[in-house]
Amino acid sequence: MPVHDDVKADKGAAAAGEAARKAPSFGAFVRKPVERRQAREGAAEAHGAAEGLRAETPASWPADAVEVGAVLDAYGLKGGLKIAPHAQGGKALIAAKRWWLLKGREHPERHSAVRVSAKVHGDSVVGQLAGVADREAALRLRGARIYVSRADFPATEADEYYWVDLMGLDVANEAGVELGKVADLIDNGAQSVLRVEYPSTDKNGKPIAGERLIPFVGVFVKTVDLAAKRIIVDWEADY
Repeated sequence: MPVHDDVKADKGAAAAGEAARKAPSFGAFVRKPVERRQAREGAAEAHGAAEGLRAETPASWPADAVEVGAVLDAYGLKGGLKIAPHAQGGKALIAAKRWWLLKGREHPERHSAVRVSAKVHGDSVVGQLAGVADREAALRLRGARIYVSRADFPATEADEYYWVDLMGLDVANEAGVELGKVADLIDNGAQSVLRVEYPSTDKNGKPIAGERLIPFVGVFVKTVDLAAKRIIVDWEADY
């Protein structure tokens, strides 16, 4: 049951295909709905590429932005970026058409740009953004955190989940005992592990957050209901 940190459910293509099947055909010169949509998307990408690096504000920042990586360094002489992805394979980085960059902590600079290219390179991802044309421009982005709109995440396979969708979900066992909420996921190399927090007290009676670590594998995780925001596990409260 793999977990990716960076899933969108894109029903648009299916809906467009259905509309195309129902629409009357008038020969090869009539564009199908999917073709018109692709033409619009291509025009939008071309406009974004011409626009280059765009300044953003908190108001223009996507409400569903998810941090998926960070710029480590420049790559090559033509504006390439070497990126540390937060998930193995960097699926969201490679799939998203626009990257949103946040640099600095107290008064961060915000920018976005069309992703021209991106590919896995060893443990990193190397990518090119429109408007970043030389090494000096790439170096100015070193340390920037990269965000992607959640709506742009690629779909996962069955029984695969992105960690961002699991955060905050309630966890209970098959007997109905509430075990807490997902606070984080840990990758130990062999598998992902749910870090579940629950209200507890220390030896002096002071309230603290207790912690359970539950391997995110089918033997222990029985169901994940994203709509109900609930995970059912084969796990006892005293484990």
